[in-house]
Amino acid sequence: MRILVTNDDGVHAPGLAEIARALSDWVGPIGAERHRVTVVAPLNNYSGASAAVGTVYEREQIPYQAIRLKSAPDVPAFGVDGSPALAVIIAALGAFGPPPDLVVSGINLGVNVGRSILHSGTVGAVLTGAQRGLNGLAVSLRSGGDPPWETAAALAVPLVPPLAAAPPGTVLNLNVPSLPLSEVRGVRAGRIGGAAVIQGASSDPSAARADASDDSGAARPDTSSVTAIPSGGSGTPGVLPDEEHEGYLELRLGAAVPSLGDVHDEDPADDAALVAAGFASLTPILGVREDTGQAAADLLSRVLGPQPDPQTAPTH
Repeated sequence: MRILVTNDDGVHAPGLAEIARALSDWVGPIGAERHRVTVVAPLNNYSGASAAVGTVYEREQIPYQAIRLKSAPDVPAFGVDGSPALAVIIAALGAFGPPPDLVVSGINLGVNVGRSILHSGTVGAVLTGAQRGLNGLAVSLRSGGDPPWETAAALAVPLVPPLAAAPPGTVLNLNVPSLPLSEVRGVRAGRIGGAAVIQGASSDPSAARADASDDSGAARPDTSSVTAIPSGGSGTPGVLPDEEHEGYLELRLGAAVPSLGDVHDEDPADDAALVAAGFASLTPILGVREDTGQAAADLLSRVLGPQPDPQTAPTH
């Protein structure tokens, strides 16, 4: 089996080195043959890049560097001037040897739970692989203190054999608490909860800071709307003057930050709540695909009217 290792923290990140080492040490189920592990990851930090590839149509060459991983010196490793998704695409096309059979992305420093999954470069990498029929595992570790990378690696590696045997395009998202392996309470199926990275935005910095510092546990008001006042100016929040202006917005972070925030309003089976309770959360996820539901079909019918059968429609 050929395993591609990537991440969004950059090719020099310690989490990537740990999962590459763990996978290279892992002996697969077929005899005593080692699985081939290759690292292709961004040269720079691309956290929050999702599945972006950038303006690749504006350049015909992508700079790269051969890297030597101290903890896994025998693993071929390359840093590319591009995003995690781009790294997966070029590796899947055979730029660094035979195409991989499976993608492992991580170990990311910081959880990828709730709504943050949509924006995660760690998850974006494996979803990009899934678009090419590759199975993938995204691995993230709650940040805080001295990261126990070995805990995340120990929980991730056993998932590789069943994932490899799953249907093409299967993707799993693993989030691990920042605990020694002996203190992790187990691995549970986690639902994607409502935890958000950005909970609100306001042009009133003092109000935003006061709200963010409230640790009473009371439900916070919904401040998801964005208001803006020009810097140095005055006016009613949310009412913008006609002339050009600039200003600042104060962001209020939600629960799905790397260290995991307040999850008191999450369901106990939600991914963020499980990690907060000391469990590792495992969630199967899907990327962009056609909506084949009846509601979508009814909408198209109202907008476009009856559609002819493509096989019988006349051609011009």
